[in-house]
Amino acid sequence: MPIKPKISSLENSSVLRKFTILFILISILPLVVLFYFYVQIQEHGRIEIAPATLNLTLTFVVLGILLGYGTLRSILKSIVDISRTSTETLREVLGEDKIREIANNNNEVAVLARSFSEITNRLEDNIRNLETTKKTLQSVITKVGHGISSMQDINSFLELILETIAEALSAKGGVLMAKDPANKDFFVRTIFGIPYEVGKKPIRLEDGAFSPVILTGKPMMIPKMYEGEAVAKEYGIMFETPVLCAPLLLHDKILGIICVSGRTTGGKSGNFSEEEMNLLFNIGIQTAIALENAKLNSDAEKTYFETISALAMAVEAKDQYSRGHLDRVADYCEKIARKLNLSDADIKVLKDGARLHDLGKIGILDDVLKKPTSLNAQEWEMMKKHTEIGEGIIKPVQSLAKLSDVIRHHHEKLDGTGYPDGLKGTEISLLTRILSVADVFDALTTDRPYRKAFSFEEAKKELSKMKGQLDPAIVDLLLEIVSSPG
Repeated sequence: MPIKPKISSLENSSVLRKFTILFILISILPLVVLFYFYVQIQEHGRIEIAPATLNLTLTFVVLGILLGYGTLRSILKSIVDISRTSTETLREVLGEDKIREIANNNNEVAVLARSFSEITNRLEDNIRNLETTKKTLQSVITKVGHGISSMQDINSFLELILETIAEALSAKGGVLMAKDPANKDFFVRTIFGIPYEVGKKPIRLEDGAFSPVILTGKPMMIPKMYEGEAVAKEYGIMFETPVLCAPLLLHDKILGIICVSGRTTGGKSGNFSEEEMNLLFNIGIQTAIALENAKLNSDAEKTYFETISALAMAVEAKDQYSRGHLDRVADYCEKIARKLNLSDADIKVLKDGARLHDLGKIGILDDVLKKPTSLNAQEWEMMKKHTEIGEGIIKPVQSLAKLSDVIRHHHEKLDGTGYPDGLKGTEISLLTRILSVADVFDALTTDRPYRKAFSFEEAKKELSKMKGQLDPAIVDLLLEIVSSPG
C-alpha cells in the first residue's frame, strides 16, 4: 500500500514558509509574461500581442499583485496581533509605566522584543532575590544552630537579637554592653554594623550621656553627643547619633545596656520615635532575662524561649501594621481555650505557640514582608516558607518541640487548601485550629498597607465566607468572646 505524503496546510505553516510559498506564487506570473516577450523578440524581432491577450495578461498581473499584498498583509497582521496581545498580557507583570515606555516605539517587533527582554530581566532579579533569601535563611539557621549546640554560648543569641532589632528599627548599627557586677564598668558583649572589636576593655558610662539610663533604669534617646564627653572621644565610632538606649533590666537590677545608633532612613535629622524606644526597652527586658538564665544555667530552655520571643517581637516590629499582633492572638487563644475548658498545659502550649507562630518571618526578605501591594506568585511561595522556618528554629529544643505542630500548621485549612502540608479536617489538631481562627480574626481587624481594618461586623462576614476552611465552632466562640468582652 503506497504511503501518502504528509502535506501540512499552509495555515499551520511557519511564517518563513508562508512567505517563501507566497513569494514563489506571485513571482511566477510576471516571469511567464517576461519569458513570453523574450520568445517573441527572439522569433520576430518584436513583440506581437493581441489587445485582448494584453488585457488578460495585465488583469492576471494586477490580481496576482493584489493577492500577494493581501496575503502578505495577513501574515504581518498576525505578527502585530501577537505583539499587541503579548503587550497586554505583560502589562500586569511590567506595570503601566514600563509598557508605555516600551510602546513609544512604533515598531511592533521591537516592542515585542523589548517586552520579553524586560521579562528576562525581571526573572533574573527574582533569581537574585531568591539567592539572597537563601543566604539570609542560612545565616539565621546557622546562628540559631550554634546556640542550640551549646547553650553556654549565649553570644549567638545576643548577636541575633542585636542584628534583628537594629534592622527592624532602621539603625546603622548596634551594641550590647554588659555590666561588671563587681564595679561600675561596662564592656562590649556583642556589636553589629560597627567596625569595633569586641573585647574586655572596660567602658565608664556612669558620668556621661548614658547616666540617666543607668540611674533611672529607663530608655532614652540621645540626639547629639557632646564632643567633650569621654565616651564620645574614645568610643564615638559606636555611637553615631541619634542613639537609642535601653537598660537590660531585671528586678530593678541593671545587667547591661543595649543601644542602636544612626539611621538608614529619615536623613541625618531623623530621630527614633517613642514607640521604637518602648520596643527597645521591651527587648532589653527579654534579653536581660535570657542573660540571667544563661548565667545561672538553671533553665536553659527558658533562656532559649525568652530569646526567640525577643526575636519574634523584633520581627513583628518590622511591620508597623502588625505590632501587637502576637499578644492579641495569644489573648484570643487563651480566652477560647478557657471557654473550652482545656488543661493548663494545653493553654500554655497555645499561648507560647501564639507568641512564636510568626517567628519564621525572620527569614523572609523585608521587601516581601513590607510590600504594600499583593504578593506575586514567587513572593507568595517565599512567604509560605515562614511556617517551616519557625518550626525549624524551635523543634530541636526538647521542651519547645511541643510547639512545633501549632507553629508549622497554623495556616492549614479544613478543606486542605492550606500550607505547608495540605492537612484536612481532623488531621489539624484542636490547638492549631484555635490559633488559626485567632490569627485570621486579628489580621482582619487590624490595618494593613493595602486596606483599613475591618469592623467587627465586616470581619464576621469575612469569616462566614471561610466556613469550609476554619472550624465554625471555634469561629462562633471567638465572635461570642469579642462581642461580649466582659
